[in-house]
Amino acid sequence: MREVSEGSAFPVPISRCGAGELIGHTDRISGFAFCHCPGQSGLCASSSDDGSVKIWDSGTLSVVLEYSLHQNAISALHWSPLVKDLIVSGDEKGVIVCHWHNRNDSQQFFPEPRTVFCLTCSPHHENLVAIGYKDGMVVIIDISRKREVVHRLRGHEDEIHCLAWCPVPGEERLPAWQDELQAPSEEGKVPNGELTQDTATKKGCYLASGSKDQTLRIWSCTRGRSVMTLKLPPTKRRGGAVDPAVKERIWLTVHWPAGRPSELVSSGFGGELLLWNLTQPGKRKWTLLGSSEGQNHSRIVFNLSSVKHQDRELLFSISMDRDVKCWDLSTLDCSWTMPSLGGFVYSLAFSPVDTGCLAIGVGDSMIRVWNTLSMNNIYDVKTFWQSIKSKVTALSWHPTKEGSLAFGTDDGKVGIFDTLSSSAKNKPPQISSTYHKKTVYALAWGPPTPPLISGEESEQPSVTLYSCAGEGIVFQHNPWKLNGEANDINKVIRDTNSIKHKLPARTEISWKPDGKLLALGNEDGSIEIFQAPNLKLLCTIQQHHKLINAIRWHHEHGTQPELSYLIASGSINATIYVHNLKSVVENSSESPLTITEPFRTLAGHTAKITSLSWSPHHEGRLVSACYDGTAQVWDVMKEEPLCNYRGHQGRLLSVQWSPVDSDCVYTGADDFSVHKWHISKQEHTRPPQGKKSIELEKKRSIQPKVKAKKKKKPVGKSPGKQDASDAMNGDDSTKEMLLEENGVSDHEGEKKLRRQMSRDTSSSACDYSSFSLPKPFVTQKAAPVKKDPPKEKPAPDASVKKRKPRSILPFSTLMDHRSKEELHQDCLRLAACLKTKDNNEDVSPDLKDCIHLGLFTDRDSLHKMIDVEGKLHVENGHAELFQQLMLWKGDMKGVLQAAAERGELTDQLVAMSPMVGYQAWVWTVEAFAKQLCFQEQYVKAASHLLSIHKVYEAIELLKVNSFYREAIVMAKARLRPEDPVLKDLYTSWAAVLEKDGHYAMAAKCYLGASSPYDAVKVLSKKGDVTSLKTAAELALISGEEELSATLSLRCAQDLLLSRNWVGAQEVLQQHKTLFGQRLVFCLNEVLCRCLSERNPCERKSPMAPCYNSWELKREASFFGMVTELWQNVLGMDTTEQATRAQEQLLRIEHPPSTSNTHPKQVLFHISHDLALAALSCHLGLWDEAVKSILGAVTRSFDAGNFTLMQEICSIILPEGCDDLRDKLDSTNSQSMDACRSLEGFVAYRLLYDLWWNPPKGSLGLQEAVLGPASCPSEQTALEKSCVSGDPSPEETAQTAAEMGENFCSSTEVPKSETQSDSRTGSVDLVDRQSKLKGCQVLLSEEMAALQNTQRDIAEVQETLAEMIRQHQQQRNNLQENTNGNTQGSNLEQSSETESDKPCSDSDQMNCKEEAKEPVTLPELTKQLLKAKQKLAEFPDNLKVFPFPDVLECCLVLLHLGSQCPPELQEEALALLRKHGSAGVYKKAARSFLT
Repeated sequence: MREVSEGSAFPVPISRCGAGELIGHTDRISGFAFCHCPGQSGLCASSSDDGSVKIWDSGTLSVVLEYSLHQNAISALHWSPLVKDLIVSGDEKGVIVCHWHNRNDSQQFFPEPRTVFCLTCSPHHENLVAIGYKDGMVVIIDISRKREVVHRLRGHEDEIHCLAWCPVPGEERLPAWQDELQAPSEEGKVPNGELTQDTATKKGCYLASGSKDQTLRIWSCTRGRSVMTLKLPPTKRRGGAVDPAVKERIWLTVHWPAGRPSELVSSGFGGELLLWNLTQPGKRKWTLLGSSEGQNHSRIVFNLSSVKHQDRELLFSISMDRDVKCWDLSTLDCSWTMPSLGGFVYSLAFSPVDTGCLAIGVGDSMIRVWNTLSMNNIYDVKTFWQSIKSKVTALSWHPTKEGSLAFGTDDGKVGIFDTLSSSAKNKPPQISSTYHKKTVYALAWGPPTPPLISGEESEQPSVTLYSCAGEGIVFQHNPWKLNGEANDINKVIRDTNSIKHKLPARTEISWKPDGKLLALGNEDGSIEIFQAPNLKLLCTIQQHHKLINAIRWHHEHGTQPELSYLIASGSINATIYVHNLKSVVENSSESPLTITEPFRTLAGHTAKITSLSWSPHHEGRLVSACYDGTAQVWDVMKEEPLCNYRGHQGRLLSVQWSPVDSDCVYTGADDFSVHKWHISKQEHTRPPQGKKSIELEKKRSIQPKVKAKKKKKPVGKSPGKQDASDAMNGDDSTKEMLLEENGVSDHEGEKKLRRQMSRDTSSSACDYSSFSLPKPFVTQKAAPVKKDPPKEKPAPDASVKKRKPRSILPFSTLMDHRSKEELHQDCLRLAACLKTKDNNEDVSPDLKDCIHLGLFTDRDSLHKMIDVEGKLHVENGHAELFQQLMLWKGDMKGVLQAAAERGELTDQLVAMSPMVGYQAWVWTVEAFAKQLCFQEQYVKAASHLLSIHKVYEAIELLKVNSFYREAIVMAKARLRPEDPVLKDLYTSWAAVLEKDGHYAMAAKCYLGASSPYDAVKVLSKKGDVTSLKTAAELALISGEEELSATLSLRCAQDLLLSRNWVGAQEVLQQHKTLFGQRLVFCLNEVLCRCLSERNPCERKSPMAPCYNSWELKREASFFGMVTELWQNVLGMDTTEQATRAQEQLLRIEHPPSTSNTHPKQVLFHISHDLALAALSCHLGLWDEAVKSILGAVTRSFDAGNFTLMQEICSIILPEGCDDLRDKLDSTNSQSMDACRSLEGFVAYRLLYDLWWNPPKGSLGLQEAVLGPASCPSEQTALEKSCVSGDPSPEETAQTAAEMGENFCSSTEVPKSETQSDSRTGSVDLVDRQSKLKGCQVLLSEEMAALQNTQRDIAEVQETLAEMIRQHQQQRNNLQENTNGNTQGSNLEQSSETESDKPCSDSDQMNCKEEAKEPVTLPELTKQLLKAKQKLAEFPDNLKVFPFPDVLECCLVLLHLGSQCPPELQEEALALLRKHGSAGVYKKAARSFLT
């Protein structure tokens, strides 16, 4: 059991009677466990919020051992099933303590800093413990290792309520689960912690967990992850959908029955239990336990446990309805139910209509209706709890309507339950809209009294409900209109009887069964008898002199009718009085009578009487319940005690005589039980004289007192409020985790009933004992019961005595407390003094010694007395009392000045200062403001300055001390809107906020100061997408359109980097000036989509692309597809729009790309070039289009992204450049040159394509290729690999990985060999040769010469730069040497020696050549000049547009070998011979030229 009670725990054995209480804890019980090891089954352990763990012997009910190793409240406990002396406990802060009590050894673990909710030790491995936490994490630890965490199992989203290990080890038994384990996405991952190959987990075992998130999960211990998730079904009993409030109150407990590894039992939403078949396919794996409605619990189930009994597997369940149920798992039916009570039994009531139906009002906020005549089930009990939410203190059945039960509660609520309703378990009661202020003591049904009898007969009920409560008022409720106002019957009593004096407080109410007379018991011990219907007072019984607890009228159905006028009453004094009112009623006089003599007196009890009941079977036979712990049967006519019942272990609170068995009586007590007992079987005849009561008190006193210290609320547990008296009175929370069922805390903290309890403090304990036919074994608890004297308060503790306030006139008070003689002397002196004053004589000299008599003489004497008193106050350091006296005297000015000088001004003095005058008030406030500034109370000081209209000073004070917010509020409230101070405040605060990085707040300040431009600027400072977007919108609202457009473009570019084209378009569409950019973004999206479709790469980008839902016209050319989108989606309808967009884009120039430019940036710049090309095509400007396309191609080439260049060529020009050339103006030499350059790059792409994708089966050709093909990022990439003969792919091109479209940046062949067509090798070869002839354009003689010259210039410039660098280094070294830095010279030598070392193998030849031919500066200058002259000789149109490296192309053609047509090979060789003089090409071409 979890959180069983306040200070006591109960084992409930199967024998259907309580085995006893384990008393010892001083705070709530939070955990309980039996030892399951052979030979120790009698041992059990409990943990408590007091931080202690106790080990008990359940046979002797005594503590065997106790330890307190936790610093915090313990929240979970388990006894290891394998190690007989190991107890594991966890607390709210996450500390786990393992304690081996036989060797008194313990060990602490701290796997997670979270609140532990439950834990359980593995039944298969002694070192494994599973722990469930409040936030939904499950952790498995190995207590034998240092790094204790084996797995962290994440999956649940809310608190873990229960954990259960599979009873059978191994994870191979349940093949149906393996599917989930081997899901491909899970393969090879261990998401929840490290997977250890410890022996502990090698064998493996499943673990089940139930959580508040409404799911059960099965976890694999070897894999450390969830293998099955079961969602709690909304069961049919609750009508399909589950009420959200019910979901909130869920408690999901799980139990794995011992012999059934593939079956699991769990609780449901209400009180249902579910049996899960884990191997069953499909979604519905559950079966509901209990074939009929009544078998289930009516409230949430907390714990499950099973036991093997005579070859049957029995399951036990306990619930918030406090029933213990036993289930047969083979039939899934409930074998038996054992109800238990969780509080004091305050009230018992037999139904007058349904004979044998007993209603029980209990302090656990529930009503039980027990069918005591049921033949087949001794405990045929229905439980009602909806909307009660407090202790049930009074019950009364409707006299004629079956199933109508009225109840009253501890919090003053009165309601009526329909106990017969078919859906009784779900139907809430009707609640009266009129609440009592205190506990309801008594309920009675009786005839209506005014004002309810004013209408016609048909409009009013035959009986109404009367309720009496702790505030002393009786209300009359109309059962037909409970939502209407109830009537206070005292009003009718006043009106009928013309009473003017104060009426006594009512404590008990009882109607005579015939409805003609009403008896009211009062707090002063009197009983008043009224006549219906107008409540005329007939008589007052002045017999008891203490609060009346019980009044009962004799029944009507005897052989002697006069007995029906008998009325029995019991009060706080132990005597019961019976009065006969026959004569009073029959001889009704005008004025009410007072009765002081009883008809019979029943003496014998030794404590207060709490309840009375007449026998319906006899005449004049009465049973009484008493605080002395016994019930007494009396023969009233003979005044004889007949029988005394002493079976309860506590004080009796209620009694009822059985309506069917004349020998049987039912009693309820504060020992949490109802007893049914037989009169004939009792040994005793009269109450115990003193002894029983003394024992009772002794028992009560030895019970551990609950600490009344304030405790921090346990995390995650219900807040049940407890004051000290509650704590003293115990607290029986069922399960604190859940307690707020219906907002009700199931706390029993038996509060004081019937006013404040007369010094009966008691500590109660929770009891799961049943209604007990056999005697339940419950240790006594005192209980606050019914009506105690209202005035009596618990004796105040001396230490908490209220201190008397200090006297403002201590001297004169002291003088008036002298001896009697001196006081008499004072009287004589005063009389003499006043006499002489009347005769206008001087004051007698004697009075000067009696300053205190100034209180009774003239004003001058009073002033003298005040001066003396004030002087004493100042001497004793009570300045505030001196100030008050001066105020009374009227001398405030001096007080104010003195206080200001000492810095002791107070609010009170400032408030009084206007009495002295306006100037004094202003001066005082200013002084007080300065004083407050010294005390750093600037806001208060400013408020005071404001009170004397010093607004600017107040604002400045706040501003100087950085209280900007307050200063602005003050300025805005008090100054004109145009006042410059306000703007200054806003800008000053904005500057501070901006400095601290609070940009949004700073922006609001700038807006407040009417500076929207600054607001936009500061908002955009952060630079993230949302800030930029907001800044752009703000700029647009403020009319700063240009700034808005700039920010929108920045924002769109950021969105593009995160692949969100939809967002980018949304941002751009607000600005007409950005229409051109919208076209670029649109084209960029289409291009990225095309690229990603052509190269779906394995490695996915971390961000999923956010594309617009545009339909692409795939059959059209790329530009056609884009132009159609522009027209249909972006609304580019007219030529003017296109022209305007083109002009917008031409104004933007992007810097040339390099290998360091980000791939997404490169792609965006390419999109810009292609957008210009598409616009030019649309407008028919083909010359411009060619240049833009060439710009896009060369940009990708310059960025070193050869793969991207290839893709762009194949997307834009899938058929080559012929079609484009035809559309050009042949007279325009520049566009023709551009076209030739473009053709060169297209051919360049084709050439590499053919080289990288050799025909199938041509191994010889593949070998001719230099190892894995390398992409030419720049000239050097191929050159170096050629020179060194090294096939290393390090120099390959950067591709467009990361680029939006996930290109693979690998050096593998980009086009798979499987793509080569399946035709025969010879056909393939012919086709390839024809394609290679198209590469003829690359072998341009003049381009080769131009590129050779450009290479020469670059080489010379590089040599020059190196010479300058070396010269600079020598100069620096020389300077260091002249400074005497020997260390420097050593360094120089070492660097020289290093530089003399030969270079790496690949550069060795170059090093040797350089070493042989040192070149001088004049020679270099001469070479450079010569090369530049040569360059100038080339025509300009060749130099304008870039062209692929001709010699590189020659080498590739030669590498293709037999695939290359011979005439092309010849041409390539010729070019290499002529221009391949550079070292790089010389070595590469050597094998071809020799």
